[in-house]
Amino acid sequence: MTSTAKTVDPRLVAAIVASALFMQNLDSSVVATALPAMARDMGEDPVRLSVAITSYLVALTVFIPVSGWVADRYGARRVFMLAIVLFTLASAACGLATSLGGMVLFRVVQGLGGAMMVPVGRLLLLRRVRKEEMLSAMAWLTMPALLGPVMGPPIGGLLTDALGWPSVFWINVPIGLLGLVMVAWKIPPVAPSDPGPPDLVGLTLVGLALALAMFGLETIGRGVLPPALPEAGLAFGLVCAVLAVRHCRRAKRPALDLGLLAIPTFREPTLTGSIFRAGAGATPFLVPLMLQDAFGKSASESGLISFATALGAMGMKPLVRPVLQRFGFRTTLFVNGILAALLVVALALVTPAWPMALLFALLALGGLARSLQFTSFASMAFADVPQQKLSAATSFYGTAQQFSPALGVVLAGASLEIAAGLAGRSTAATADYQAAFVIAGLVMLAAVPLHLALPRDAGAGVTGHGQKQPAE
Repeated sequence: MTSTAKTVDPRLVAAIVASALFMQNLDSSVVATALPAMARDMGEDPVRLSVAITSYLVALTVFIPVSGWVADRYGARRVFMLAIVLFTLASAACGLATSLGGMVLFRVVQGLGGAMMVPVGRLLLLRRVRKEEMLSAMAWLTMPALLGPVMGPPIGGLLTDALGWPSVFWINVPIGLLGLVMVAWKIPPVAPSDPGPPDLVGLTLVGLALALAMFGLETIGRGVLPPALPEAGLAFGLVCAVLAVRHCRRAKRPALDLGLLAIPTFREPTLTGSIFRAGAGATPFLVPLMLQDAFGKSASESGLISFATALGAMGMKPLVRPVLQRFGFRTTLFVNGILAALLVVALALVTPAWPMALLFALLALGGLARSLQFTSFASMAFADVPQQKLSAATSFYGTAQQFSPALGVVLAGASLEIAAGLAGRSTAATADYQAAFVIAGLVMLAAVPLHLALPRDAGAGVTGHGQKQPAE
């Protein structure tokens, strides 16, 4: 690291990286509000058009494992800037798509760009912060992940009603250009290094395992492919996953460094956190779709109501540090995890007769609870990771972080279709959305008891929990 890089204020780096990541996180949710309009133009069912979201998220997940190697080999800043360019161009192409096939293709290219932005941007920041600065830095860096999925609906709704659904993709063009300029202006170059040859076998096996698993889960039982093909995809994906784990345990420089799971503060947010994120990831998909398809709201109305979650997330930001200093990661994740899960289950009580102000308040509380949980995961994940392992850790954590929301969307879509099918309906009704919220909440709740395996002082160097004079 150069002396110039050392003098850069980590808060400035966090803000710039967060601004670029906001575009990437916004994109996965802004589409949800536009799905009904896209489905009408393309002659597709809105629920089945969830593939426009999952294809993007799967591409993100598949390409993230190689991001750490690419960042080391070519320089993190250079890779980050190229990722912004690729993402922005693919966004413009999505707005020109006229069929579901074209949309999926361009979304995959978007996912490739996003896969480089997420972990590489985090790596740019982590190499410039001390442990005692990490909580504040991660509070900034997690805001795009919190705000993007919930600001997407109001932005997507307003753009869809005013300018049509292609505009939800074209909005990324000015945002991408601004992010590119800020990175080039304020973030100093990072010298490339020699990470050795990439683990091509591991990358192939991991990529196939993730892609085939999502392919099978997205299509199974939906009648969109020949019988047995989704099941075969799932089975082959499982075989690839077993082979990937076996290979990564033996390889000198594996695609995924499984040795990182020996660090409790990395293992907990990576594995247990993925279960929680899968359940939580269903909510940004379900809420705008329910408000439009089941409650008859416009895209703009749906988006503005969904924005309550963003307000809750922003309201939690100044409270994260004092809460974690007082209670630590273990207690916070356990107690707050229960609360967050119950608030998702509570959405099953919502009907069209509910006052929208009450629904707004419920969504805001849910955003507040999930904000605390996600920031805790992100801050704890790198608390005890050695500097020389940061590239591998950001790739590994990023893969888990992106795969779980994709599972959440698949979970939500499958829950809706199964519930509607059991009731003999061809399209989802209010009761089907209620069932989907219960399932999502129960998945989140399943992760909570696992947090008790953490030591009571886990990540104390980051939170200052149990210290008389916590570091500022």
